Amino acid sequence: MKRRLSILLALIMVAAMVLGACGKSDNNSGSNNGNSGKNNTSDNSGDGGSSTGGKEKQLIAEIGPNPETIDPALNSAVDGGNMLLFAFDCLLNVDKDNKIIPGAAEKYETSKDGLKWTFYLRKDLKWSDGSPLTAKDFVYSWKRVADPATAAPYSETVLGMVKGYDKAAKGDVDALAVSAPDDTTFVVELSHPCVYFDKLAAFATLSPVNQATIEKNGDSWATKPESYIGNGPFYIKEWVPSSYILFAKNENYRDKDSIKLDSIKLLLMEDPNAAYSAYNKQDSESPLMIKDVPTAEIPSLSGNPEFHIEPLLGTYYVDLNNTLPQFSDSKVRQALSLAIDRKYVAETLMQGTYTAATNFVGTSVADWDGSAFMANANGGKPYINNDDYEGNLAKAKQLLADAGYPDGKGFPVIKYSINDAGYHKVVAQYLQQAWKKLGITVNVDVVEWASFTPMRRAGDYESSRDGWVFDYNDASNILDLMVSTNGNNNAKYSNPAYDELMQKAAVEKDAKTRSGYLHKAEDLVMSDTAVIPIAYYNEFYLQSPKVTGSWHSPYGYWYFQYADITE
Repeated sequence: MKRRLSILLALIMVAAMVLGACGKSDNNSGSNNGNSGKNNTSDNSGDGGSSTGGKEKQLIAEIGPNPETIDPALNSAVDGGNMLLFAFDCLLNVDKDNKIIPGAAEKYETSKDGLKWTFYLRKDLKWSDGSPLTAKDFVYSWKRVADPATAAPYSETVLGMVKGYDKAAKGDVDALAVSAPDDTTFVVELSHPCVYFDKLAAFATLSPVNQATIEKNGDSWATKPESYIGNGPFYIKEWVPSSYILFAKNENYRDKDSIKLDSIKLLLMEDPNAAYSAYNKQDSESPLMIKDVPTAEIPSLSGNPEFHIEPLLGTYYVDLNNTLPQFSDSKVRQALSLAIDRKYVAETLMQGTYTAATNFVGTSVADWDGSAFMANANGGKPYINNDDYEGNLAKAKQLLADAGYPDGKGFPVIKYSINDAGYHKVVAQYLQQAWKKLGITVNVDVVEWASFTPMRRAGDYESSRDGWVFDYNDASNILDLMVSTNGNNNAKYSNPAYDELMQKAAVEKDAKTRSGYLHKAEDLVMSDTAVIPIAYYNEFYLQSPKVTGSWHSPYGYWYFQYADITE
């Protein structure tokens, strides 16, 4: 990944004559009103602006449009997850080196067999409204994630290894083996060891949530400032949909003295051109950071110290709804995959800001011994030979004919769904051309972001763009998506052999043997073409040098809660 980034600017200059479309955002979605801040005892109103002279220290940034949800149990998008980092404090946290550090728990211990994890909470923890937070709140919150009535998309991923989860997922929530012997002790019993369980304890889905406000406000608790109670360094003071969310410093946060900002104002913008224009105004209301940079501007930003390109652990791919008859044959799915010239997509259409994919798991993902998972996949050979597009296309045509659709005859028109951001539109236009070579017609369906992810998760689509940025560095994090019961299995792929391999990997104690199961699982994903990998992500964004002390993680998050602003 680092070597690819070293040649990235050269690739951008080669692509300087190519006009992109939109900006780079793999968005998040959205919710409701507010202007009270009643859930916090402090009032950090200030008078706005992103400079410091006599005014409140406010960081203005753009990380996406209206979020679909910022309920920790329901969010499955990167920008919503970023907002959760500001508002909540998990048992454990992640530092700038992506190492696990204490969070709401000051320490933890595991039993020798790895089946019992005991977290010791800091004393006198409080919610943003000043009420006490205890270990019982974590019991409630984790059981809520397991509860099928919540319909948490990450439920099985983050709690599937906890003892009693199978029963909890069927409605017997109290079967989940989490307990609070006292106010500062939280105990989790596992049904089998999980080598990355500390990373799960730091994952936003398992944030503590306030039972009282949820029971009082129902599903709307996470849609308005007055009921959105958290325990993180900031709380939501104002929320104007399609305009901004204002996070103010939480005076009840356990480590408030380390927080230098008075507030973080997130501009809710879906148009990257508008975000870019606002950034360049450089006035008191301008963002000091924007995630969504218009792709057409990338060549001109070469050499600009405010333009950042950093690696992400993630894969951009296409979902084919496996439940539909036209996509039920793996030969059809493989034909559609092989008809795509990934090098052209990544290096020309995406201007070298992404890397052509050859597998599903992607680059920089570690294997059991610290080596690259990709290097050990498929006998060391790429699943897709991106250097022989003409050969791939010929094979694609033959596969489609073998499936009963010679030259695409009889194959129905494909509706390909996207949200209007990043490279999605230009890639969609390319797929129209690429699949036309098979004799297949594609119609592009542009869906508003707030409706896009729930539509895809419900399987209410034919084909769709998709993508996954890792939550932690383990191949299972993306391979779990293809388990038939996984809440994020948007492709609706179902293969009992695959599920069995992933279950074996989940309970296997020997790291090398576990890795073998994961590699076999990826073999199945690729041979079945469960999804169509297109490219590997990199993150590109603009950020003013006035912002100090923050960092960007390979999981796609900006840690602005520790930032400062200098002149």
